[in-house]
Amino acid sequence: MHENCPHCDLRYEVEPGFFYGAMYISYAFTVGIMLVGGIIVFNFFNDPPAMGYVVPITLFSLFMVPFNFRTARVIFIHLFSGISYEQESINS
Repeated sequence: MHENCPHCDLRYEVEPGFFYGAMYISYAFTVGIMLVGGIIVFNFFNDPPAMGYVVPITLFSLFMVPFNFRTARVIFIHLFSGISYEQESINS
């Protein structure tokens, strides 16, 4: 993630440690991924043994880490930083 906005030069990290709260959002995403993964494995693979849940869910969760990390930070900055998004018109 950029330190400053490339368009308006706004500094994203308002204070040191600002994005620690994004870890809670990322945790919620991971729990959701694991729940959905468990339901999918249970329904489509006829309730396999424990390792049949652990391996695919862990691999998919690890695969989703970059998406999880960036999305959690974006959601956190929009909720708690006071920065408002102003969409530019196409004709300007």
